[in-house]
Amino acid sequence: CVSGKPVVVMASPSFAARSTAELVRPYLDPNAVLVSVAKGIEAGTSERLSQIIGEVTGRTVAVLCGPSHAEEVARDIPTGCVAACREIGIAEMVQDIFMNDHFRVYSSTDVVGVELGAALKNVIALCAGICDGMGFGDNTKALLITRAMAETSRLAERLGGRKETLAGLAGMGDLIVTCTSMHSRNNRAGILIGQGKTPQEAMAEVGAVVEGYYAAESIHQLAAREGVEMPICTCAYEVLYQNKDVRGVVTELMTRAKKDELLETTWL
Repeated sequence: CVSGKPVVVMASPSFAARSTAELVRPYLDPNAVLVSVAKGIEAGTSERLSQIIGEVTGRTVAVLCGPSHAEEVARDIPTGCVAACREIGIAEMVQDIFMNDHFRVYSSTDVVGVELGAALKNVIALCAGICDGMGFGDNTKALLITRAMAETSRLAERLGGRKETLAGLAGMGDLIVTCTSMHSRNNRAGILIGQGKTPQEAMAEVGAVVEGYYAAESIHQLAAREGVEMPICTCAYEVLYQNKDVRGVVTELMTRAKKDELLETTWL
């Protein structure tokens, strides 16, 4: 409890965010501040998790996101994240609660940018794993990460987020760590898909929630609704939900119409 405001952390898979919020609502203090540490977009509604939690509970919601594998945080390995809330005072309160010698927290009012960066990185990590499973190298992963940031920033700006946020910890930072680490369930599942397994077989072998699978459908719906071109995320959706051949998808992406890089890169 800080300044008379009980602080409640919510961590659940994205598909269970609404039901979890409904379950805890009767037990919440009227002045409670909820901190969402999950990452994802709800299928069907295309709502961010903070939107869902706020609507269901009627409480103020902040988010805490960034490149933070729990396995490393638990070992006090230096880590940085972003606490975001439309009310800067709440963001700074969350910053004060979580920040210590091993866990550095930055504050932000850009909830949209922080949450979209956190959700999309799971989809891209799946794609990075697929590239590894297919035997591609560092060049491919660098191309994937950079171009993924371009389309992520397009969507974030369309929805009111700031492109600078996508260049920070919740954007590029989280994307790098998730695309390059075997701690990532999304990356491990992607490797299995790239090796020829179906998405269902890959998720069963990983044995835990693979958020990128669910986010791929939600992001595809959101991009279509907003009219934002997101070729990498579109191809991820087609591979995961429409059984499209991964090698055909790579060819499709590599042979798209020529583009000007600076006109296409909006997050710098």
